[in-house]
Amino acid sequence: MTRIAVLDDYQGVAMQMADWSVLPSDAQVQVFRDHLADPNAVAQRLRDFEVVMAMRERTPFPRHVLEELPQLRLLVTTGMRNASIDVAAAQSLGITVCGTRGLPTPTAELTWALILAVVRHIPREDHATRSGQWQVTLGEGLHGKTLGVIGLGNLGSQVAHVGKAFGMSLLAWSQNLTAERAAQHGATLVSKDELLATANVVTLHLVLSARTRGLLGARELESMQRSAYLINTSRGPLVEEAALIHALEHGIIAGAGLDVFDEEPLPLDHAFRRLENIVITPHLGYVTVETYRMFFGDAVEDIRAFLSGTPTRVIAAPTA
Repeated sequence: MTRIAVLDDYQGVAMQMADWSVLPSDAQVQVFRDHLADPNAVAQRLRDFEVVMAMRERTPFPRHVLEELPQLRLLVTTGMRNASIDVAAAQSLGITVCGTRGLPTPTAELTWALILAVVRHIPREDHATRSGQWQVTLGEGLHGKTLGVIGLGNLGSQVAHVGKAFGMSLLAWSQNLTAERAAQHGATLVSKDELLATANVVTLHLVLSARTRGLLGARELESMQRSAYLINTSRGPLVEEAALIHALEHGIIAGAGLDVFDEEPLPLDHAFRRLENIVITPHLGYVTVETYRMFFGDAVEDIRAFLSGTPTRVIAAPTA
């Protein structure tokens, strides 16, 4: 019998998103809907499983956790990159790591949902209307404003194109961005400082790494206009959390739209839960029916291929 664990199925949809019956008859799939934050609890839960499917970076798998999983042979992650898995450690322990395809559009779409929600105060107006009030805020339009895109890759360029459709001017910056690449997407390459000082909306689309962690701290937030909004659908630690809370509490920036956080799920007593000038969503960027069908469908393919001796979509450890 092959025991398979599916982790962090928050919505309880894992078994509906793919045909798990194509797996060998002796495969036993167990779905866990709760999230375990304690690495020791994770190791204890999974120590008897040969296969684990991880949903994005919800449950980390550093070396010390992998070493506590003696039966683990295959670790499947949704997507082809997962910063919370120590792939090198997995390889050294004889654990194969495989990934899945993903869709590029849902996160860009959610970015615009957050932009519109925060600049037009949609959550507050929805709550007020339901409670019997009528028009309690004064929103802002986007036409003629400036959108600053930090990271003009696959996602950032999609967001930029929508901004252009709204009639916004586009500024862009990242460490390796060229003027030619920016111009291809209708944007002007500027320095990070100029982008922050000029843009009415700043949106982040970078991979979290040693050089991008804490990219926006107190100094950078203070350089933004007091009427500006910050949007983050990439990774929480791109922005220094304490500095962002301070900026929001003291009106250093007008507001923020956040889908990602330093700690997920967001703690119940977190300051972000009480601030009125932000819109927060629970890391929904990739959470769509279309994406989940691809994630879980590919995961079943990965498991089936591995068990037949022909692993597919194998993720190799980065070379030095």
